[in-house]
Amino acid sequence: MEIISPNNARVKEWAQLLEKKHRTRQHKYIVEGIHLVQEALRSSAAVESVVYDLEKGIPAELNDLDQADQPVEWIPVSAAVIAKCTDTKTPQPVFAIVLKAERSAFPALLEQPDALVMVLDGVQDPGNVGTIIRSADAAGAAGVILGHGCADLYNPKTIRSTMGSLFHLPVIEGSLEELLPQAQSKGARLISTSLEASLSCYAVDLRASAWLVIGNEGQGISDATARIVNESIFIPMQGQAESLNAAMASTVLLFEAMRQRKSVQK
Repeated sequence: MEIISPNNARVKEWAQLLEKKHRTRQHKYIVEGIHLVQEALRSSAAVESVVYDLEKGIPAELNDLDQADQPVEWIPVSAAVIAKCTDTKTPQPVFAIVLKAERSAFPALLEQPDALVMVLDGVQDPGNVGTIIRSADAAGAAGVILGHGCADLYNPKTIRSTMGSLFHLPVIEGSLEELLPQAQSKGARLISTSLEASLSCYAVDLRASAWLVIGNEGQGISDATARIVNESIFIPMQGQAESLNAAMASTVLLFEAMRQRKSVQK
């Protein structure tokens, strides 16, 4: 059944998902746009419904993407409904409501030999968090850990910045003080960045199990995390910039690890 009025009770529930407290309460989130909806449908994400502009119809890119193991509700709505439920100024004609995944992938991540894992400690910018997840996906990382104080994984800006990589690798939220010692007990090396470090990222061996820790944009890693890490490295720079932002630094480290692991196919 189509929905025309933006004051419809169901529409109000969807629009509430633009706020974290309602995402937490409903245990759902929104993905906006053809590409992200496409990635959600292609993955194992629990897509509850796909909402599309009734005048434009279902985007051709989404044809034949209904999930066989979990029926998806396809709902035509007015442009006013689309506008109310999306975060962008010029919304695309489709969004999806997705159930939050049960993030139970940590034990499996611990058992992966020589895993490359990105760890975020208080990275607060949604764009940085999303970009780091995208870079981790591109570099073949085994997963991403978001410690407390990071931007919400399900913030619309974070999701857009992942460009669908959210659905490609495990992203685990939790307390670093609890998770990182468990990783160390399984042989993981915790490596952070520091401007005071004496070892270059190009001189450290990133082929074995490496959990790369990136800290807050302004303050770096927390004192509690600093007490846990095994070693600190720096990223050499030749220009006059004092430092790189969290997303750029993460990408440099991830791709150096990928290079060392000879993951690039020639």
